Amino acid sequence: MNILVLGSGGREHAFAWKLAQSKHCEQVFVAPGNAGTSLVGKNISISVTDFNAVKKTVLDYKIGLVVVGPEDPLVKGIYDFFKSDDELKNVPILAPSGFAAQLEGSKAFAKAFMNRHNIPTATYREFTADSLQEGIAFIKTLPLPIVLKADGLAAGKGVLICQHHDEAVAEFEQMVVHAKFGAASKKVVIESFLKGIEVSVFVLTDGKDFVILPEAKDYKRVGVGDSGLNTGGMGAVSPVPFFDQTLKDKILERIVKPTIAGFASENIEYRGFVFLGLMIDDGEPFVIEYNCRMGDPETEVVLPRIESDLLEMLLSAAQGKLADTKIKFSEKAAATTILVSGGYPGSYETGMVIEGLTEEANENELVFHAGTKVADGVVLTHGGRVLAITALGENITLAAQNSRKRVSNIHFDKMYFRNDIGFEF
Repeated sequence: MNILVLGSGGREHAFAWKLAQSKHCEQVFVAPGNAGTSLVGKNISISVTDFNAVKKTVLDYKIGLVVVGPEDPLVKGIYDFFKSDDELKNVPILAPSGFAAQLEGSKAFAKAFMNRHNIPTATYREFTADSLQEGIAFIKTLPLPIVLKADGLAAGKGVLICQHHDEAVAEFEQMVVHAKFGAASKKVVIESFLKGIEVSVFVLTDGKDFVILPEAKDYKRVGVGDSGLNTGGMGAVSPVPFFDQTLKDKILERIVKPTIAGFASENIEYRGFVFLGLMIDDGEPFVIEYNCRMGDPETEVVLPRIESDLLEMLLSAAQGKLADTKIKFSEKAAATTILVSGGYPGSYETGMVIEGLTEEANENELVFHAGTKVADGVVLTHGGRVLAITALGENITLAAQNSRKRVSNIHFDKMYFRNDIGFEF
């Protein structure tokens, strides 16, 4: 079977790497891919939101399963495009419907879904420019800090945590009146702040049945000790030590089961991943957000721990046949360190030569490419997040040490990384 993975980051490299190991896989195609995905499959230079180009690729290469990495094609309705096309409707695609993808594409939609199904989350209300004064009044009723979320997709930058009421009011006005985040902030969700420890939980579902993948914790801040600006992710670890059976049971009963049951009761077509961004406050789980795909860089520590045939699992979900599917994963820990371009998440330069990628590594060390490209046979930086250096170990400390050891062999001009991933464990 030929597989098409849509996307170009470390997440997609990890998917391509893992799927290529399946006994059922003939060839993996990645669109558009990067320098790393070309090592495990064939890159196709098309946009993930050019659905007609995706269709041509599927037909030309006789694709038997499409795996969608990033959120844009999901929210723009790639699932619906496939199901409404006579030549594609029988091609399995791992993606929720465009309507279901509003769980990620609209914060207000997700909050309303959680309310309908009694899923624990922060107190909230939603406002637009037309309800500006009501929003300001609501802000003044909330304890500090206050969270403002652009309703739509804002490339991971649409969430603000305000430490003062005046700051929250000013930022709210900037969002809804002055379009601080463009169309994404025409509507803003204002909510109370959830304190605690974050954890990412991943569920694979066919809309009725589900399996829970290994959990992970990512590190969003650019600086050591979780300081500085938010990023797309500076590293991740799996498993999460405080994720004990009691907490697992609470998440299963209060969040996972009601979410999947909500899909079924509302006839929401959903065949794919549900990413639960959770806050754990004194042992109690609350949903911060839903994503409709795997996280990045969490994928780079979750997939290496899965021992089951990933292709079999994903195909079963895409075909609505996930019932009785079991998942087996390694007891080893995984840690990934993200190497970024100097200046990230602000302005940065690209086109730097990456050295050390051909150094010998062992089976417990994995290099996943994110922002890379090949020019004249040389691998160059081509983004803010450049590489995800994943390593396995008997525990998180050893896995993190192994990751940093592999990092020490890699270099590009102005390279930066956090050397404290997994520090609190």
